[in-house]
Amino acid sequence: MNIYVGNLSFEVTDDDLRQLFSAHGEVESASVVKDRFSGESRGFGFVEMPAKKDADAAIAGLNGTDVKGRSITVNEAKPKAPKSGGGGGGGGRGGRRY
Repeated sequence: MNIYVGNLSFEVTDDDLRQLFSAHGEVESASVVKDRFSGESRGFGFVEMPAKKDADAAIAGLNGTDVKGRSITVNEAKPKAPKSGGGGGGGGRGGRRY
């Protein structure tokens, strides 16, 4: 199960997340989302736990707890909404001109 972790302190690392969640079961991956230009934390991350019961226990046990001075938000990650088609071809001005 993919878990969203929000309101993270900017000092929290991937390893911190992994350690925090591993108390509740096996952690497949843990990552803090970073700004692509500055490389700094964006204040949220994701943890993947293979066993749903472990993930549910982690969500129940960690949501609202204090981690490095911030009360974190922990819940099941929602799938990304598909991006709207937007643009289109822009039309054009017809065929050749003579």
